[in-house]
Amino acid sequence: MGPGRDSLSNLPLDGRVAVVTGATGLLGGAAARGLAEAGATIGIVARSLERAESFADELRGAGADVLVLPADVLDEAALASARDSALERWGRIDILVNAAGGNLPGATVGERSLFELPLESFDDVVRLNLDGTLLPIRAFGAAMLEGPFPEGGRSIVNFSSMAARRAMTRVVGYGAAKAGVDNLTRWLAVELGRASAGRLRVNAVAPGFFLGAQNRALLLDADGTPTPRGATVLAQTPAGRFGEAGEVAGAVVWLSSASASFVTGVVLPVDGGFDAFSGV
Repeated sequence: MGPGRDSLSNLPLDGRVAVVTGATGLLGGAAARGLAEAGATIGIVARSLERAESFADELRGAGADVLVLPADVLDEAALASARDSALERWGRIDILVNAAGGNLPGATVGERSLFELPLESFDDVVRLNLDGTLLPIRAFGAAMLEGPFPEGGRSIVNFSSMAARRAMTRVVGYGAAKAGVDNLTRWLAVELGRASAGRLRVNAVAPGFFLGAQNRALLLDADGTPTPRGATVLAQTPAGRFGEAGEVAGAVVWLSSASASFVTGVVLPVDGGFDAFSGV
């Protein structure tokens, strides 16, 4: 279950305009719900109109003001059109959450070696995750530098991963791409912080292991018991469980709020202690 409005009442985002990429996915959707529950207006950037409209109807049913912004995060022209639509509707953008991304089967090793991995597959997963973070910032960021600024300033929150910090089997391209997101986050925190007199902050969340469509079969058997890989993950996670999507949403909402107005350039683990544990 995601955090409810009462649990986010100390992090009000009433009147803020938030744009979320990847909102039709597990964690991006949870982030959009959390922002809406905290009072923000939501723009959903998505390729699949059917899934986006279904999700938008869910948020509208809970009282949120929502606009679907059709765009692929790798299509600069479509992103520019999405930005223009958001500005025409609301006049400003206060929060950008870059949750689009993920691994691609062709970019993994295991069944084949690194030396057999097609370079174009490696490039595809880097482009999806790294370019798919940078291009929305290029599209929406300039508008976010324009005042007047709300209390606590404006916020960009990127999605990183534990794979950016730890070498993990199989996900060579994904890990490299998310490591790039980490560095890009810090670089932009400096660049945009200086450009906005500290009023536009850039941070990232680094989720640990959450059960979604992409990784469920890797982590759980059909009967719900952990696979060998899932058991290894749980043994390395001091919390002793997989995460719940609402726990990432809480971190995104906090980083987007005035309560985090002096926090920038941070990659925040939401991982049940996975990154803290040496394994011994």
